[in-house]
Amino acid sequence: MMTTRIPCPVLLLLTATMGLLGGCTTESSSSPAQTGLPVAPEGPPVFTALNESSGFSFQHSLGDERRYWIPETVTGGGALFDFDNDGDLDIYCVQAGGDCGGDRSTAPGNQLFRNDGNLTFTDITATAGVGDQEYGMGASCADVDGDGDVDLFVSNRGPDVLYLNNGDGTFSIAPDSPDLTRDGFSASAGFCDLDGDGLPELYVTQYILWSTEKELKCGTGLGSDYCSPNNYNAPAPDRLFKNLGGGKFKDISEEAGLRTVYGNGLGVVFGDFNLDGATDIYVANDGSPNQLWIQKENLRFTDEAVAMGCAVNMMGVSEAGMGVQAADVDVDGDLDLFMTHIRNETNTWYRNDDGIFTDATVTTGLARASRDATGFGMGYFDFDNDGILDLYIANGGVIRTENRTDGSDPYAEPDQLFRGQKDYRFKEVFPKGGWNQQTSYTGRGAAFGDLDLDGDIDVLVINCDGPAKLLINDCQTSGSSVSLELIQKNGQKAEGARVEGQLGDLKIHRQATRHYSYCVSNSPLLHIGLGGEPALRSIRVHWPNGKTSDHGDVSAGSRIQIIQP
Repeated sequence: MMTTRIPCPVLLLLTATMGLLGGCTTESSSSPAQTGLPVAPEGPPVFTALNESSGFSFQHSLGDERRYWIPETVTGGGALFDFDNDGDLDIYCVQAGGDCGGDRSTAPGNQLFRNDGNLTFTDITATAGVGDQEYGMGASCADVDGDGDVDLFVSNRGPDVLYLNNGDGTFSIAPDSPDLTRDGFSASAGFCDLDGDGLPELYVTQYILWSTEKELKCGTGLGSDYCSPNNYNAPAPDRLFKNLGGGKFKDISEEAGLRTVYGNGLGVVFGDFNLDGATDIYVANDGSPNQLWIQKENLRFTDEAVAMGCAVNMMGVSEAGMGVQAADVDVDGDLDLFMTHIRNETNTWYRNDDGIFTDATVTTGLARASRDATGFGMGYFDFDNDGILDLYIANGGVIRTENRTDGSDPYAEPDQLFRGQKDYRFKEVFPKGGWNQQTSYTGRGAAFGDLDLDGDIDVLVINCDGPAKLLINDCQTSGSSVSLELIQKNGQKAEGARVEGQLGDLKIHRQATRHYSYCVSNSPLLHIGLGGEPALRSIRVHWPNGKTSDHGDVSAGSRIQIIQP
């Protein structure tokens, strides 16, 4: 979030962004005029923001006033998940829940919107029983009890909560697990079966050891402002929970090795980063070195981020890590890492070469484009179905850069959309974010999935102290896609399974996971754009238990299940 305390006025240097890409089709070599340069021509919008007549309307709130307490800077998550097993994605939005440590009875609660098809939604929070009123941060989803439907974990500044899906449109709070629900400052969380017993474990990042009594006062020449997490000098150790079945969990963080080092945790992803067959865990920390927990055996982990080159940036400096994703961007068969950072740092891409990471951000064309923004939620996806990964970033500040007198949000920043190139470089799409952002917001969580079942990816953006935006993909391209749902032998979604496939002359590698971005849960389906190819060929699935299976071609436009043999 931020890396230094700001006790006095600062001068922020604004830099021009790199060459930009207009809409779905048009490239430009100029950048927007902040310094007198000509404005880049805009192409057609990629996304259309759904209006309230759809039934989806969520307003995130920080309460009656902005207190400049640090939890306000990192709240804003949600989930896209099919809670009713009807084949489409429903929406869960996490609320800040009123004052930290204050009266919960009058605080606004989280909301669940049922997808009724044709981009219409119904708020069913009350009947579903999931309107938690704690000070919410994010949401994470998985079938934790193995009964065939998706359960919901809500991370809070305060006690977390696990809702078990009853399968009839309602949820029940899980049986008391004191380890799971104890007070803390949780941020992103994720489920993954780390020991192969068919039940997913739960990893929950912890930000700082905080209470209202420990809050500090910081500011700039523009007035009161938020403090850096490092001002508190109170990093919190993350938590790893062993799934005991029946919705019960045990904290195994210490015996797993996670107490050996920790920082200000915000983002988390799973993946086999050294291709040894075991699932590892990467944590993006805010202002402290990141961790890469390499799994040895029997749920034991060692932090090897320094040795493997992904703890700090190329200058040896810890950055303000927020959102994070593991994806094979350079198409060489292993998982690279991308994470978002604060203004005046770059968002960072660590290229993975046989288990050794290199900060190769400058080779992607993303460095300068991120200098003037503070990124949180993010996701690689193929918005135009051309077979190349693109990138969406939800931006929102944590430090004031101007004194606004019109009452507008002083931390608002426009989101960004980047189109991927064949050499794993990226060019920005205009209009900003690929949609008509007449008003900017303070972006936090961004979740990805096909909500209208039309074969392309839509985006849910949760804005801190602002309205959530559901961005429907309307990009008109000639390319088609396939959607793959990977199912393990026990019927569970195959979290972390990797797919190889032949796309023309190119062999691509994609990972199926709900858990990336920032404080959100995403669609578990693998969406793969095909460009002009008629099919995804020579499919091989690397299952979480280390087995592989080969499958036939999948034709363009198909949405299929692949079940582990």
